[in-house]
Order: sequence, then structure tokens, then C-alpha cells
Amino acid sequence: MNVTIELTVNGRAHRLDVEPRTSLADALREQLGLVGTTLGCEHGVCGSCTVLVDGTAVRSCLALAVQARDADIRTVEGLADGDRPHPLQEAFAAEHALQCGFCTPGFLMLLAGALADDPELDRDERRLEEVLASNLCRCTGYAGIRRAAVRAAARMRGEGERDSAGHAG
Repeated sequence: MNVTIELTVNGRAHRLDVEPRTSLADALREQLGLVGTTLGCEHGVCGSCTVLVDGTAVRSCLALAVQARDADIRTVEGLADGDRPHPLQEAFAAEHALQCGFCTPGFLMLLAGALADDPELDRDERRLEEVLASNLCRCTGYAGIRRAAVRAAARMRGEGERDSAGHAG
């Protein structure tokens, strides 16, 4: 027996009929066509399915769609401002923070939520490492992702660009 839920995804209201056991990731991908939310382990370990639910980073493979009822959900498709990429997206490109790109949406959403909560996250290297350690990447070695986080955080604070070493330019 399906349940009707309403949620807002990337600023647009949606009414979905889902089975009570449908994961949020499956609802986003299969019913709304938002395939940027990638599924890796489906056990909440890898973080590739991370989305923001009411501003908090959530593993959408572990959350049920019915749990997101009346929530404001943001996926990687909603990260950019129209045609203008989010500072994180620009920083990931500038710092070569992706290779295969499979984990990138999860890292982008994880960092978008973390930087919204703590705009100075990049100033505490240990804290930044803890945040990044929650998602897995098999390609990059994380150095580019760390540099991208530092670059984007500085830009989001209005400090201008930072180079690969984190120095303001």
C-alpha cells in the first residue's frame, strides 16, 4: 500500500506516492529523475548518496522517503544558482578534486551542509579532515577535495580565491 508524501526538492514542491519502505535515494532517482544522487554501497558507508534534508547532510540510501515528508531537500542538481555553479563546484574543477566523479555529488552536498553550518570549517584542519572522512573516494586521495573545500570556503566568506596551498590570492 503506497503512501502519498509531499516534499520540496531543489525549491520545487513534489507529491509522490511511495511504498513505505522506499529509500529517499530511490524516490529521488526513480520518481524525480535526479540521478546525481549516486548509490554506492547502499549501507550508509560511502556517502555518495548524501543530500541535504532541511540543511543537514543525510545518507539518502538509509533514509526512507516517508521520513522526508514535508522536508526541504537539496540534491546536487540544486546546488548551482541557475547557470552559475556553486563555489564548491567551481573549486572542485579548479583543484582537480574529482576523477571518476562517482563520489563527487556526495562530497559536494556534504561540504555544502558543513560549510553552511560552519563557514570557517577550513580554518580547523582536523575538523575538516573529520568531515571529509565520512565519505569515501577511491580515486583522488582526498588532497584535491581538501584544497577545493578550502578554496570554496574562502570564496563563500568573500575572501577571494585561494591557491592550492590555501593562501589568499
